[in-house]
Amino acid sequence: MKKNGILNSDIAAVIARMGHTDIIVIGDCGLPIPDSVKRIDLAVKQGLPSYLDTLEAVLADMEVETAIIASEMAEQNAPVYDRTRQLLNGIPVNAVTHEKLKELTLRAKAVIRTGEATPYANIILQSGVIFK
Repeated sequence: MKKNGILNSDIAAVIARMGHTDIIVIGDCGLPIPDSVKRIDLAVKQGLPSYLDTLEAVLADMEVETAIIASEMAEQNAPVYDRTRQLLNGIPVNAVTHEKLKELTLRAKAVIRTGEATPYANIILQSGVIFK
């Protein structure tokens, strides 16, 4: 049995297979997921698990070089935006329209669907490297 890090085998496998600049998405329960992209559905009920809890767990296990969020998050969901920025702890963040973010999910290795039920609680994480 795995002792540390992500316990979900699907998420752990995707992260382990990622290379530099590959992307993974963490989304709220309403984010459309393209049929061509692996869906890791964690949603149990509204709010469970939360986007922020899922983001925190993934960030602890993944080397992230940059993140992309919807520009609408800052105004439409300020508490989630503020905590997202705290969790990213200096990782560069690019803001795009929500429509552009949905287009970018087509490039993802996987989309992790949470039970989050607040607006624009979605993020794209781009993999970095663990060496310099």
